[in-house]
Amino acid sequence: MNNADNPPSVREIRINPIIPSESVLVATARSMRPKKAEELVPRDTRSHVETCPFCRGNEHKTPPAILTIPNETNWDIRMVENLYPVLGDDRQDANLTFGLQQTIDGYGRHEVIIDHQNHGIALFEMSVSHLALLFQTYRDRMKVLYESDQRLKYVLAFKNFGPAAGASIPHTHSQIIAMPVVPQNVHDEVENSRAYFTKNNHCIFCSLIDEALTFEATIYDRNSGSVRRKMSVGQYVIEKGKKFIAIKPFASRFEWEIHILPLNHQADFMTVSNEDLEDFANVLQRSMARLDAVIGGAQYNYFLHTQPQGKEYQDCNASYHWHLEICPRTSIPTGFELGAGLSVNTISPEQAAEQLRNVKI
Repeated sequence: MNNADNPPSVREIRINPIIPSESVLVATARSMRPKKAEELVPRDTRSHVETCPFCRGNEHKTPPAILTIPNETNWDIRMVENLYPVLGDDRQDANLTFGLQQTIDGYGRHEVIIDHQNHGIALFEMSVSHLALLFQTYRDRMKVLYESDQRLKYVLAFKNFGPAAGASIPHTHSQIIAMPVVPQNVHDEVENSRAYFTKNNHCIFCSLIDEALTFEATIYDRNSGSVRRKMSVGQYVIEKGKKFIAIKPFASRFEWEIHILPLNHQADFMTVSNEDLEDFANVLQRSMARLDAVIGGAQYNYFLHTQPQGKEYQDCNASYHWHLEICPRTSIPTGFELGAGLSVNTISPEQAAEQLRNVKI
C-alpha cells in the first residue's frame, strides 16, 4: 500500500489550462536517476558590504536615483537605471523589414529596484509592510512609464535570485523593463483567457481558484474499480489570506512553482490598493518562508503578469486576472525539454503542495 513516504509513481502529460499549447510532463520516477541539480546558493547574510554598489553609502557606484523611499539618505528602496539595459531610449530607429526578416526598434526602459538597504536579507525575512511598499513601487512605476510614452505596450516587473536565475549581484534587487511589444506568453494568456470567457462567461483564473477551494472528486479505474486519482478540496492551496491565495499549479513547469492571485477578480495590477497589497505581501512572505523551509537556498525568479495596455487589450478586463508567478530553479533543463518544448517535473505537484502546506514556519 502506498503511503506518504512512498507516494505512487506518476507519469503523465498535463495540459496548462491557461495556455493549452504549453504542456508539462510529470515523471516522478525520473527523480531517482543520477542528475545534476542547480546548486543551492550560500546565503550572504551580511547586512552591508563595502564593495557592493547597491549598499547604502555606495550610491556613487550606480547611476543617479530615479526615486528613493523614504528619502535619499536613509532609503529603504532605491531605483536606478540599469547600467547594461536590454532595452533603452537612446536609439529610436525605424522598424525594418527585409524579405522574411523583420526588426522592431529595441526601444524601452530598463530599471533596477534595490529592494532593501540590507544587503543579505531574504525575501521572507522582510517585513510585510516593506514587501507591500516594494510592490506599491512596482505599481506606481508602471503607471509612470505607461504615461511617459504611448509606444510602451507592456511593463514587466520581475526578480532574479541566484546566478542560475540570472542575478549578477547578490544584493537583493528586482527589475522593471518597459517594452514596445507584449511578451508572447502574456499575449497567449490573454488570448486563451479571453476565448474561455467568450465561451463560458467566466474568468478562467477565477474558475481555477474556485476549483482549488471547492472541487472534490474521485476517479476510479473502470476495469478494476481501484482509485486512479483523488482530488481533495484545498489540495493545491499553499497559503490563503483575506484577499489573495497562493496555489501550486496542476501543470507546474517547475517542481516548486507557486502562483499568487487575487481572490476577487482583478485584471490590472495597477488598480490594486495599498490595503490589498498588505494582504498580498503577507501571502508572499509566508509562501517564500515555506519554500525556504522545504528547499532552502534555492535560486528563483518571480514575475508579475498583468493586463497589457493598448486598444486591443481593453476588452480583457473581465477575462484576464493578474498574478505573480514564483519559479524556483532546482533542476537544469535537458535536451529533451529544450528540444520538445516540454517541461519535465520530477515531483508531483500534489506532493510538492502537501510538503509546502504542511511545513511549520
